Amino acid sequence: MNITLYSFLLTFIAGFSTMIGALLIFFKTKTNKVVVCSLAFAAGVMFIVSILDLIPEAIELFNYKSYIEILLITVFMVLGMFLSIMIDKYLPDKETSSKHSLFRIGIISMLAIILHNIPEGIATFMATSTDISLGISLTIAIALHNIPEGVSIAVPIYYSMKSKGKALLYTFISGMSEPFGALLAFIFLKPFMNDFIMGILMSLIAGIMTHIAVFELLPTSFNYKNYKTTLLFFAIGILFMAINHFVFG
Repeated sequence: MNITLYSFLLTFIAGFSTMIGALLIFFKTKTNKVVVCSLAFAAGVMFIVSILDLIPEAIELFNYKSYIEILLITVFMVLGMFLSIMIDKYLPDKETSSKHSLFRIGIISMLAIILHNIPEGIATFMATSTDISLGISLTIAIALHNIPEGVSIAVPIYYSMKSKGKALLYTFISGMSEPFGALLAFIFLKPFMNDFIMGILMSLIAGIMTHIAVFELLPTSFNYKNYKTTLLFFAIGILFMAINHFVFG
């Protein structure tokens, strides 16, 4: 198979794995329990991805071998958090009912994951173009953490709108941003992309995902007043991604 087609195939597989997480909406169980568990689990996933994956990757990409990369990462993480706050602030729905809150959470998660997946798609495409075995390893790691990210979109959207079709559609859009990133890399970015720009992207995304995990997903889960379950599934999300990180690198 042509190496370019192989690179696109791997990015598609990584992105489409997001849909596996969306399958949770087809299992009948108590609504509140599903929402509490899935939001807390997704918060743990997003938080630990930022800490164990995105920030170390940014440090490696900046590669100044001094404290300047810490300063750069801090600045761009803060900018990412500010961007996430602005997205939340200017979403048109500001009602306080649980359904409206869940819808907002689903949309914010979708936007953040799209921003997350595009540079992942770029990285997977370029890694595969250079080394197929590296591309396969990266695809496996990305696919595993895309599954719970699918949960963080599909479950809030479904339980706020009672529409499996819309939940699947929004999840699909977020997943397909991965091959879209590969397409951008192939058409426009390959000649211009460098480690510094990728480091900025990783730092921005780490800030966005940390804000969503700590200030959106966790508080919404806590609103259902099942605190022990929220903390348990937040810890499970962290543990799941930590194992994924150390096993698949």
